[in-house]
Amino acid sequence: MPTEKEKMLAGELYLAGGKELADERLAARTAVHNYNATTPEQFAQRAAILKSLLGTYHKTAFIEPVFRCDYGYNIHLGKAFYANFGCVMLDVNRIEIGDYVKFGPNVQLYTAGHPLDPEERATFKEFGHPISIGDKVWIGGGAIVLPNVTIGEGATIGAGSVVTKSIPPRVVAVGNPCRVIREL
Repeated sequence: MPTEKEKMLAGELYLAGGKELADERLAARTAVHNYNATTPEQFAQRAAILKSLLGTYHKTAFIEPVFRCDYGYNIHLGKAFYANFGCVMLDVNRIEIGDYVKFGPNVQLYTAGHPLDPEERATFKEFGHPISIGDKVWIGGGAIVLPNVTIGEGATIGAGSVVTKSIPPRVVAVGNPCRVIREL
């Protein structure tokens, strides 16, 4: 019988309230709290926290505080990644971010979701599906990326967009829901 964590990582419905996942979220929140409490000149401390928190961290990646995540270990950052202030990554499933990716302020990535059926939702079950962001992507401020989305290499996502479906490489996409408006 799979554990709730195994179900979570497999993209199946799971219960997040058990001890294992609650302990892991608490550990991540403690690390994120410590990260957000650093002073601007504490680059080495910030890097050490991200290195221990994230699944993959490259020394050239940088996240401006305030940053939030659920577990950390499902986040995989490429080299020269930059996230401006207010980034949220709900990482109940894998978040894969390529090299040279830039986020404006308040970008949010949600791998977590909840059943549409209200009776099933009342059981507190949830699910998670991965997000993948290719190399050299720019995501404008306030954009939200939903579960099971892939953003192709070199794409630009406009500020305030809500990305509900995958976006091909080398396009400009904007809006709610986000849609391609031109090729690059």
